[in-house]
Amino acid sequence: MEKAKRSKFRFTMANRNAVAGYLFIMPFVVGFLAFLARPIYQSIRMAFSYVHFGGDVVGFAMEWRGLENISRALFIDPDFNRNVVEELIRMALLVPAVLVFSLFVATLLNRKFPGRGFVRAVFFLPVILASGVLVNIETNNSLLNMVSDQIAEQNAMRAGVTSTLEMLLEGVTGAAAWNPLEYLFNIINQIYFIAMASGIQILIFLAGLQTINPSIYEAASIEGATGWENFWKITFPMISPLILVAVVYSVIDFLVRTDSEVMEQITIQIMRTMNYGFGSAMAWMYFLVIAAVLGILGLIISRLVYYYD
Repeated sequence: MEKAKRSKFRFTMANRNAVAGYLFIMPFVVGFLAFLARPIYQSIRMAFSYVHFGGDVVGFAMEWRGLENISRALFIDPDFNRNVVEELIRMALLVPAVLVFSLFVATLLNRKFPGRGFVRAVFFLPVILASGVLVNIETNNSLLNMVSDQIAEQNAMRAGVTSTLEMLLEGVTGAAAWNPLEYLFNIINQIYFIAMASGIQILIFLAGLQTINPSIYEAASIEGATGWENFWKITFPMISPLILVAVVYSVIDFLVRTDSEVMEQITIQIMRTMNYGFGSAMAWMYFLVIAAVLGILGLIISRLVYYYD
């Protein structure tokens, strides 16, 4: 009888994993409730209110306005809708290039060669350089701006051959609704941004590549499979769950970056003009747009993901 009672209190492996999971997320839950829950609630109220300062009120007061801020952003403000659409178009063009570049670099870094650890660290440097402090140093440094202007002038002087080549290739493809060569030239011109935005994705794909058993490739090679066939039949299906993770991270990282036009517009409304209500309304609408994009991409990509045991 005592043994039966004691067995009820024994932890199974599933219970231990559950407790470990709760302990890992507990700091986030405590931090969210202590520092984020109240500001999020206030920002939601501000989105439907007019926020004013001064007078007899200590701090700020909110006057309920309903959907006035939202309708102003959607139908009156001349820049919000245009900025959101332009950011979504840029995201649709550049995020696939970031993913392809990250997967290509991760495949190369997964090979064995001298100095592999140093090369991996070099490709992770953009993550450090893309931090907020260093971005501000880069944008506000007069010396860097002068050097970049000088490089731009030199490139403009040497752009004759490149522009001629673009015109010739565009003439061959004709005036199509979507010109793949124009997209390719746009990606080449954005190679610096693509490299700077690929650090985390490279780590995600590299971690997935290292979980693949090398014996699978050995068996495929014995059967006569080529490297191209190994990639599409073994590598790509086995890292497909991580593609969804990389897509979610890339979309969020692109749409909420500091130099985004939408984020700059929201920052100006909140920090400069102190229009908290209008800025909060734009921020929450932009949040809903990002959530909708992630939901659509998640539904599409999750159907193409291959899960294996």
